[in-house]
Amino acid sequence: MPTRRATLKLVGQGLALSSAASIASPLWAARRAKGVAALLVPLTGERAALGRSIAAAAMLAETDATALRVIDTGGSADGAVRAALAAVKGGAALLLGPLTAAETRAVATAVGARVPVVALTNDAAAQGNGAFVLGITPAQATGALLGYARSRGVRRVAALDDGTPWSSACVAAAKRAEGDLGLIVLPTPAGGVVSEADALFVPGGSASALASMARARAGGMQLLATVQALDYRPDALTALEGAWIASPDPARFATFAAAFAARNGGRPGAIAALGYDAAGIAKTLRAGDLLSREGLLREAGFDCATGPLRFRADGSCARDFAILVAANGAYEKVAESRGA
Repeated sequence: MPTRRATLKLVGQGLALSSAASIASPLWAARRAKGVAALLVPLTGERAALGRSIAAAAMLAETDATALRVIDTGGSADGAVRAALAAVKGGAALLLGPLTAAETRAVATAVGARVPVVALTNDAAAQGNGAFVLGITPAQATGALLGYARSRGVRRVAALDDGTPWSSACVAAAKRAEGDLGLIVLPTPAGGVVSEADALFVPGGSASALASMARARAGGMQLLATVQALDYRPDALTALEGAWIASPDPARFATFAAAFAARNGGRPGAIAALGYDAAGIAKTLRAGDLLSREGLLREAGFDCATGPLRFRADGSCARDFAILVAANGAYEKVAESRGA
């Protein structure tokens, strides 16, 4: 997360952490022919620190500050709509963000028919109506993991729901996909008895989830987890020993994280990486004068810090994942899942 000094330095280099009212300028208008993008993130309010981190990450990918305007949403749906309307009025051909599903739906309703919206939310329900969901969704991670498990002979999967939103969504996604994957999925509440299964799927990383994994591993059951459980704490690594984990490729993220730390200090989170990827997508399209819905749907897709991906016409994206195995206090990549 950028320090105050790093953030002020970015402002001095041209990162416009401005209100929507300050968008229109001769330079902004002059870039219209080639295409400019706007990043909609909270720079004030409860999530301001996260918004600044996303903005700092985005400016690693888009080094031309005149090509990407950062606009404060205030962290609300109303604020996001005001920012989006101002961005479009100022000539933006593509919107990156906003952050949440509620903001995304509001922005898509307001401007989605005019410009595409590459949202950072991981809620697939926010896609469509001009909005493309860039965030890593529960269905994506679950599909990648269970597809790999099925290829390794797993047929019956106990799916443990620890009550967190991510965990519940992953278990629901697993149940929906069981027919397509040729699996039997057995939803199991936290603390429930796990039996007659080839593997235990624990998508969450809570203390109760890790405890369940430790018990299952002691009983010889294969463990399955998602990026949410990816944790380098000693107790987590012990609980996850031998687990198959679906995650963005750690090597790709490490390259981004090192560049972020060198410029801003600190370690970025996964959401900041999405800001970096969104800005990189915009830069790629701008270079080809394809800053549009058609450009987003290009067959080649995009090479991102969170993994290769390509967007679909319905607003979803097909995303590649790494399959990791937790072993000897580290995570080792053993396979790739294409286009989950």
